[in-house]
Order: sequence, then C-alpha cells, then structure tokens
Amino acid sequence: MDLSKSCINCGGNNYKVCSRYMTKNNGIRELYKCNDCKCYYSETANTFMHKIRTPMSKIAMVLNARTEGMSFNATCRVHSISSHTLQSWEERFGSLKEVLMAYTLSHTFLEMIIEGDELYTKIGKNKPAHDSKGWTVMLMDRASRFILELSCGEKQESLFMEAMQVLVDVIKSTDDLSLLTDGERRYSKYLFQICYDLIHNGGKGRSKKVLQENVRVRVKNKGSQAHKPGPKKQKYQAPKPEHPNTKQTLEDSDIHANHVEAQNSAMRRKNSAYRRKTNTYAKLKTALQRTLDVYWVIHNFIRKHFTTKETPAVKIGVMDSSLRIEDLIMNLRLVF
Repeated sequence: MDLSKSCINCGGNNYKVCSRYMTKNNGIRELYKCNDCKCYYSETANTFMHKIRTPMSKIAMVLNARTEGMSFNATCRVHSISSHTLQSWEERFGSLKEVLMAYTLSHTFLEMIIEGDELYTKIGKNKPAHDSKGWTVMLMDRASRFILELSCGEKQESLFMEAMQVLVDVIKSTDDLSLLTDGERRYSKYLFQICYDLIHNGGKGRSKKVLQENVRVRVKNKGSQAHKPGPKKQKYQAPKPEHPNTKQTLEDSDIHANHVEAQNSAMRRKNSAYRRKTNTYAKLKTALQRTLDVYWVIHNFIRKHFTTKETPAVKIGVMDSSLRIEDLIMNLRLVF
C-alpha cells in the first residue's frame, strides 16, 4: 500500500479504488473508499493540489523561479497569475516544512557541525537595523549544507530562543554536535538555558551547570585582532562550560562559519526580499517568512548543491534520492 494514499480520516491503509475521473490539466485521478471507516476521499485530499486545477508543471516552474531570485510582482507578471494565487501557493508549499523537518528529526546522526549566523533585510519601511523585523537566523550543517533553521523576526531573545529550541531537537537525534558562530554569543547563552546537565561531585553548594555531553559551542571572537587597543582577546573561545566527558576534537582552523556566510550571499541572489538597494523587500514579516519556508524546502530536498553535487537531504542521509517539486505537491499529505 502507498502511505501517501492512506485514509484522511482514520489514517488506515485498508482502502480501495471506487472510481476514476479526468481532470482538465493533470490527467486521470482516483477516488478511494476506506474499508475501515467507510470514508470517501480523493487522490489529492489534504495535499498541495487539493482543489487546484493549474498544471503541476506550471506550479513547479513558478516556485522554482521564486527561489532563483525573481521578485513577487515580476513572477505574477511573467507567469500570468494573480498575487493572491502566488501567495496561496507559497503558503501551501511552505507548510510542507513542518512535515519534512519532523521526518528529518526521526533519523539519528552520528556527528554534526552546525554553523550559525544572521542575515538582515528591511521589512515595510527603511527603519534602523535594530528596529527591523527582517533579521534572519540560519543554522546549517557544514558537511551536507542542510539548513536546520531559517526564521526571521526582530533581533531579540525570542528569535534566538526559537532557533535554539530547534537545535535542541537536533541534539536529541545526534550523538556528537558542535555549534560554531562568528562572534554572536547569544547562541550559546540561550542554548545553555535550555540544554544543560548538572555535575554532581558530592561537594557543598550548588551543582555545576554544563552543556550536555558531546555538545560543543565555539565562538570566533571578531574583536581579537591585534591592531585594536587593549588586551588581546582569545581568538577562539568556548563561551559556556562543557561536560567533562565531551571529546575536544575541534581544531582552531575548523572554528569558522564560512559555509553559512557563503549561503547568506547565495540567499541575497536567490531571494529577492534580501536584495540590497531595491524595493523588492517584503512588506510584512509573515511574507518574508513565507519565502524562507519555500526556500528551505527547495534547498534541502529538491535542488542539488553546486559544491556537494547532491541534495542536502541526500547528503545528510535523510533520503536516498532527491525529490521533484511535483512529488511533494502531489504525494505529501497535510492538513490545511
């Protein structure tokens, strides 16, 4: 049985084909009947294509164009679709992120090196950077280029805590994890608040708080240059105490966030909302997050990375082969 055709009511796989019908643009589709709960449902029920008559090939072309740098209004003009249609497609496709992330976290990873960095753009009006809601936190696995977190908001505690909560979920599925950042200490601060162990040594006083075993955090101090006045800072630093049983296998030369910095540069090319000196920026935070969710799905599961020559989901071991946009919008079931 195909799990993508399971009953939308009870989730069972005891179904049968009761009829077939011809669509205008997408060929023959089937109607199913669940033998357990007697529910009737269509082949596209609770999928992206539910009640959509547009050819899947056109939808795939539009979404691909949006993640290759074409702005929202330009996409509507070139492909002759309304703004409400494009917004609806992006919202539906971006909602696949939650299901795909849950599927990713169901796997166990032996070792991961995560690079963290921030990306900035304006939203609505050209406000000062510290007042903008366009700050974007990205957490990316170095080896596979798999993006674990891509969320935007004001550069405040809530944004970093949300990212660290995702990282904690990743830690639960990983035997050995390292987090590397370029100067931003809030990553370690908020991770330490929600992911720590207590060392009981039998002595008086409070037990010492340390990061969980096999979890490392390293910060490359941007203020460690020799030409600056005052005492020279240590160039590479572990900002929070680590578990005594954690293996110290990180070399100083490996403590950098160069790969995620390169991904940030690619984001400015492939997402028009991050383009500098143009008016293609997002007008609302929800609109910016919608484009990030679409980019997350296509980057991780559909598009091959030019360096690894593989889809990040394949490289990290979550999937055996890359997917097509048509595979996701037709077969992955969601509740809208």
